[in-house]
Amino acid sequence: MTTSMRIGLMLGLGLVLGLGVALLLNGCGGSGGDGAVGMPPPATPDPDSPPFGLTEREPLATLVLPGATDDSTGNIQVVRAFSGLGFTQPLFLTAIPGDTRLAVLEKRGRMRAFEPAAETTTSQVILDLSARVATASEQGLLGLAFDPAFTTNRYFYVHYSLGSGPRRSVIARFTWNASSDSVDPNSEKILLEVEQPFSNHNGGMLAFGPDDHLYIALGDGGSGGDPLDHGQNLGTLLGSLLRIDVRPTDPDAPYAIPPDNPFAGVSGARPEIWAYGLRNPWRFSFDRDNGELWLADVGQNAIEEVNIIVPGGNYGWRVFEGTEPFADSANTPPGATFEDPIYEYPHSVGRSITGGYVYRGSQLPALTGAYVFGDFVTGDVWALRRSGNDIDIDIEHLGAVPSLASFGEDGQGELFVVSLNGTLHGFELADPGAGGPVAEKLSATGIFTDLSTLTAAAGFIEYGLALPFWSDGSSKRRWFGLPDAATIGFDPTAPWQLPVGSVLVKHFEISLDDGAAGDRRLETRLLLHRPEGWQGFTYRWDADGQDATLLAGREQQPLVVSGLTFDYVFPSRTDCLGCHVAAAGSALGLETRQLNLDFPFPLATDNQLRSYDHIGLFDSDVGEVEQYAVYPDPDDDAEPLALRARAYLEVNCAPCHRPDGGTNVALDLRFDTAVEAMAAVDVPPQGGTLGLEAARIIAPGARESSVLWERMRRLDTTRMPPLASNRVDTSGVELIGAWIDSL
Repeated sequence: MTTSMRIGLMLGLGLVLGLGVALLLNGCGGSGGDGAVGMPPPATPDPDSPPFGLTEREPLATLVLPGATDDSTGNIQVVRAFSGLGFTQPLFLTAIPGDTRLAVLEKRGRMRAFEPAAETTTSQVILDLSARVATASEQGLLGLAFDPAFTTNRYFYVHYSLGSGPRRSVIARFTWNASSDSVDPNSEKILLEVEQPFSNHNGGMLAFGPDDHLYIALGDGGSGGDPLDHGQNLGTLLGSLLRIDVRPTDPDAPYAIPPDNPFAGVSGARPEIWAYGLRNPWRFSFDRDNGELWLADVGQNAIEEVNIIVPGGNYGWRVFEGTEPFADSANTPPGATFEDPIYEYPHSVGRSITGGYVYRGSQLPALTGAYVFGDFVTGDVWALRRSGNDIDIDIEHLGAVPSLASFGEDGQGELFVVSLNGTLHGFELADPGAGGPVAEKLSATGIFTDLSTLTAAAGFIEYGLALPFWSDGSSKRRWFGLPDAATIGFDPTAPWQLPVGSVLVKHFEISLDDGAAGDRRLETRLLLHRPEGWQGFTYRWDADGQDATLLAGREQQPLVVSGLTFDYVFPSRTDCLGCHVAAAGSALGLETRQLNLDFPFPLATDNQLRSYDHIGLFDSDVGEVEQYAVYPDPDDDAEPLALRARAYLEVNCAPCHRPDGGTNVALDLRFDTAVEAMAAVDVPPQGGTLGLEAARIIAPGARESSVLWERMRRLDTTRMPPLASNRVDTSGVELIGAWIDSL
């Protein structure tokens, strides 16, 4: 294991960039999309009753839901730490030598310090580089390392991004003024600058080794698939782990090359390189006990990997992705041999590894010697133990943290987890008596009082969407339930904020004859908002359609629909969080422009916003619903083509293709993003041309040269979206193609 509806018109290209939205106000958005699977007809309202679909709020029924750590084997769990603190996109945490405080890096360019006490509510800005740091895509203030002699010289080192002149990674030293307890940005001494051809795969980690040399992780330069073949090129610093001496004998030199570096004196090779063949080494660390260097390398299409780094080691990218062949490499050094990862996992388990630390603290003896790491997309946190000369690997699941950006150590070796969402987390012993029964069957959850009719339990509200996500042509019903008295944070142009304890339910069926009789129940998914973040679970319906069984991982099943045979995919917990990303609000669909339309409630057909407001579901009175926009029906030719196309991209693509959406390319396909800011129109593709002539991500006026359109209509490994797309959405393909042709 998301904005006002104003997009207007760019003159000369006919691109929408700022049109009014009177046509898109309430009443013009359809009647609930695909949310009518077996839906009972609305009851005839009492003419003497107010015409609301909902008249009172019911308490949420008692439920038995899957546990966050059902597959854990130990009694160590991840918990929120320093709950009074909040940060803006934090990326790293570490101890400050000679100080009781901890330091946190924020992506936008600030370094903060705070006292690690449970009651802490404030942090102090120590260094502010936000005026210079580039933050688009994977750029930012990425790494921090304190000089081994920091208590004497007050030096520390950072890794940050500059976006122009040219785009590059900067490794710089700053001096922390002890008397003022602050850092003057002008104290900077630049050690190294490395040009970056793209905005992703910057690496970012810095750390001093036991040898007092500075180690620097650099990615392959970005895009997808290492198109410039940096990983196997010893003549470039990209795709490598570097090792430099920050105390050169020449005071004018920024650094020196340690004479025992493996490529020092090798013709054609950069002497700074310690190891290479890396794609995006986001985090690495040294074992405090024996000095071993553990590095996690983020994968491309299939594999995430953990490596033990040896001097001069070639870790395979892009010839290999993990242990799987990826591509031929013209720049592979003759006679090269490759180091296999010590551990790897497929994208059915996680999609973006976040490296951690070998635990050497004292508070959790059972964790001693385990390498603790995680996955950014799923949030899962694992402990890896090895024995038998690295042959026997044991993995233990410890918990989950949303948008897991980094791990960090305090001065005593205790571990913390950093969430890009702004929170910090720690580890503690779990109560061995905690937990309860696990609902292996959907009937045992208590969500439905009658599975045959899908009658939901008290407190659940069924809803419909103006524009549903394409899921292989399946039809869906949806419900949400809120904890008693809790309210929804309302926003007219962004995803609603649902309280902890919320339960979302989505049920899938498919018509085997594309609309004729023979609907087949496929799956019912749950999305649970827990204190540690959102978590997804899938129940696959049994063959007799009487009940559904909880799945442990991704599964697939062959289906024949209107003569077409394809494998329907039941998503794993990892897959759920691959789409329900934090940057898009996690609870996809629960937003004003999706729900500002009529729905056949049991009491009466009524506008959903109006009914929710009537029973007090929102944190404030939302007023007249006519003031809010709604997504257009993509099949309604009376609506502007550009608005229909942009709404389709918002729902089907933008959950991932947005800032901090977790993809490998810097696209922004959100509905309200100005066309020139999408990083797509007339932009060369970053992940390959797919064999298209004059390829662009979106080629104005030419769908046949547009990689975005081509991916939508393919069913191979290049298709988009990567899940729920085993059948082509022909209507969507035609809509986006017509829009591209109109540009």
